[in-house]
Amino acid sequence: MDFAGGQEIRFERRGRAGIVTMTRPKALNAVTHDMVRALSRALDAWAQDDSVELVVIMGEGRAFCAGGDILKVYEAGKAGTPLFSFFADEYRLNAAIAGFKKPYVALVDGIVMGGGVGVSVHGSHRVFTENAVFAMPEVGIGFFPDVGGGYFLPRLKGSFGAYLALTGNRIRRGDALWCGIATHAAQASDLPALLEELCETGDADAACARFSVEAPRETSDAAATTIGRHFSLERMEDILASLGQAADHGDETARDALATIRTRSPTSLLVTLRQILDGGMLDMDECMRMEFRILNRMLTGHDFYEGIRAVLIDKGSTPDWRPARIEDVDPAAIEAYFAPLADGELAV
Repeated sequence: MDFAGGQEIRFERRGRAGIVTMTRPKALNAVTHDMVRALSRALDAWAQDDSVELVVIMGEGRAFCAGGDILKVYEAGKAGTPLFSFFADEYRLNAAIAGFKKPYVALVDGIVMGGGVGVSVHGSHRVFTENAVFAMPEVGIGFFPDVGGGYFLPRLKGSFGAYLALTGNRIRRGDALWCGIATHAAQASDLPALLEELCETGDADAACARFSVEAPRETSDAAATTIGRHFSLERMEDILASLGQAADHGDETARDALATIRTRSPTSLLVTLRQILDGGMLDMDECMRMEFRILNRMLTGHDFYEGIRAVLIDKGSTPDWRPARIEDVDPAAIEAYFAPLADGELAV
């Protein structure tokens, strides 16, 4: 079965299921434009095919999907040809997954970040194994948690979404299950049997429940309380002040979060906080239009390219954020990221 994804993504029909496998294990299944377009075509076709009762997506190798093909985005932007069309198609795919009328089951066994989150978290069933590692680390590269982050992050339990977005920290499956990113936990060794049952029965609820295991939250009660207290605040300066006061009184969670945030792009932090606050009041399609507005400004700015240079090109170097301090970011500059696009909004 071929939806023009080439060697990067494979499509199969097995029993009652349409199966998607991302096949770029050496690149940790990073999402490319061809993969986005192919998956979009598959979902369009399978939505109309009554013999396909559910869709399953998974990745080859040690990652489900570690993000988008960010180096290609970097190179195109530096050459003066930003890949707006890639992101437009990716965001439309994210919205299509969120609105897909049939069960959409993501089997997350390994790393899931960025673009990988976009093709998993908006589905109806998100099964995380003991190998799953989740993060939205975009503020560390001068970007923002896109692919629908503005929709799902503010809806997570205990202000965990704001914490994940503003720190970029990684979590495991117990935290993912507790906060609402995952819907089920399963053992990696059980995934072949789970997949077989999904294909045979077409019953995602029953199959996922049958192979579900308990996965206790990794974050302690005290740390979860700290996160909820500080990351529920709505102004960046208040979050930083609150974390600072707690850190001064020996709160290690607050101290670590504050230290991490201080290394992130100030512009990205302020854009991300606004994105989350606004996104909590928007539906998925509205969030994708908002994120496309932000994306257009990010791809013509400084910090994204500087972050990629520091993290991926000159690995380990310190990025030169501009402005370098949160206090120096002009509020009007942040507002501009959310302004309507002169050339037209994203059509979802």
